[in-house]
Amino acid sequence: MDINEMREKVLLVADPNSGYTQEDFNKEFAIPITGNIIQSDFDPYKIRLGFINKSTNIDPEYATAGSSGFDLRADLGEPVIIEPHKTAIIPTGLYFEIPDNFEIQIRPRSGMAGKNGITVLNSPGTIDADYRGEIKVILINHSDDKYMINHGDRIAQAVIASVISKNIVSLVKRDEISTDTERGSGGFGSTGKN
Repeated sequence: MDINEMREKVLLVADPNSGYTQEDFNKEFAIPITGNIIQSDFDPYKIRLGFINKSTNIDPEYATAGSSGFDLRADLGEPVIIEPHKTAIIPTGLYFEIPDNFEIQIRPRSGMAGKNGITVLNSPGTIDADYRGEIKVILINHSDDKYMINHGDRIAQAVIASVISKNIVSLVKRDEISTDTERGSGGFGSTGKN
């Protein structure tokens, strides 16, 4: 099987009307193949996401079997204070080799956001498949108090997501677009409060 055929089958899995399921995909591609998607020692159906950890923190890992993302930790020489209503870019010391048609989404940690008003500014942040630099997290302090980030603190979570739109979408410039919809050109708040 070539990688293009596999990509087409991924799109079928994502389409609820196709009748082609994840189980069908797993049965069909239960063989080692070359490229970024290879057979794992532990699970032949998983995609391997290569990474380098240049920090002294533990390697990223999924905390539980049901976890959607893995934690990102601060890689700091000294603590960083985020002033009230200010931002800070926090390095992680992590570098990822993201397969084509995937992205890493950087999302806030709910505890930090709910208890301290610290969240990811550009949430979710997007790390594209062709980016090979260090993962850094833009945090913002929405509270009225200073917040200290120490080396090793869990500052965000990373979720791996497939990006299928570029394979099925073609951007076509036009002079006009149809506005004959229920919402039409209505913008923010046009659908009401509830």
